[in-house]
Amino acid sequence: MTYLDQITSPTLLIDEKICRANMKRMADKASRHGLKLVPHWKTAQSHEIGNWAKEYGIKEVTASSIKMAEYLCGQGWENIHIAFPFNPLEIPRLNRLAKSQSISIQLINTVTTQKLVDGLTKKVGFFIEIDAGYGRTGVKNTDFELIDSILQTAKTSEHLFFKGFYLHAGHSYYMPDIPALYEQTRNALSDLKTRYRKEYPNLVTRTGDTPGCAVMEDFGDIDEMGPGNFVFYDLMQVELGGCERSDVAVCLAVPVVDINQERGEILVHGGGVHLAKDVLKNPDGSNNFGEVVYLNASGWTIPDSKDRSYLKSISQEHGVIKASKSLLETAKVGDLLGILPIHSCMTADAMGEYLSLDGKIIDHAEGCH
Repeated sequence: MTYLDQITSPTLLIDEKICRANMKRMADKASRHGLKLVPHWKTAQSHEIGNWAKEYGIKEVTASSIKMAEYLCGQGWENIHIAFPFNPLEIPRLNRLAKSQSISIQLINTVTTQKLVDGLTKKVGFFIEIDAGYGRTGVKNTDFELIDSILQTAKTSEHLFFKGFYLHAGHSYYMPDIPALYEQTRNALSDLKTRYRKEYPNLVTRTGDTPGCAVMEDFGDIDEMGPGNFVFYDLMQVELGGCERSDVAVCLAVPVVDINQERGEILVHGGGVHLAKDVLKNPDGSNNFGEVVYLNASGWTIPDSKDRSYLKSISQEHGVIKASKSLLETAKVGDLLGILPIHSCMTADAMGEYLSLDGKIIDHAEGCH
């Protein structure tokens, strides 16, 4: 028996060897540049995979919500950082979490900062999130008045302490010139460090997008890197040039339920509730919701480009594969195929657990309630 004998419905597979290799490669890169690696755990969201990470010197992690931080609490992390503008309605939960876990949060305005001053009962660190061009969230890197106001407000609390500046250059996912973007990131964080380190000599700067962390070699005087997707990678990262298809550590096993030879299509049980609905565009403008790999007892193999098959459309439970000639000739109803995801973070979140290639269930935060 192999892991394949356990699968009867869509199942997210993880190749531990590939996952470990990805973590080791990023940890080695951080070490080479004198950076601390504090990965964003929104991708893996797993205790077990966290144990693997610790073997590569990773001691702190980042969460995207207090709910995720609660799941990671008690796992031996030296600190858990919540990389989302803090929601003041969750101050009571933050106080409970901070009783037993070193925790830090992100601030972007004085209103939330004051509410924390008024409501915190336990020691909590904070980063000021900086926007140097992404435009999603954060304090503009030149808005020193707001930065000063947040710092001055926080000083009135015995429970809030300033850790540094956090910058997520998320536009690296759609800006082709990553080196230029990282020059912007380096300069913004370096200017802030120069301006504030006399008063805060221990402040650190952190940046965290996977595309930049994967391809860049010049991090200037940035102290910490916090990518997340690199643990698994996905086809979006392949498209951005940060990895190869062989670096993708997860794939969705899907059962074949029908084959239409006339249309050259294969219907599988695997749709938006399993993969989410992230999409890439093929060169001809058609949609690509994931690419087919061939499953075997030891994992999966990636077909040659001339034999490429891909998910052309998905609905809630259905997926329609545009199949290559060879796949049409060999596939049978009841077979299992693998789908490399476009966005592994969303796929893992949707599936809520992993199946390892040795047949073990590996935890995910969304599957453990």
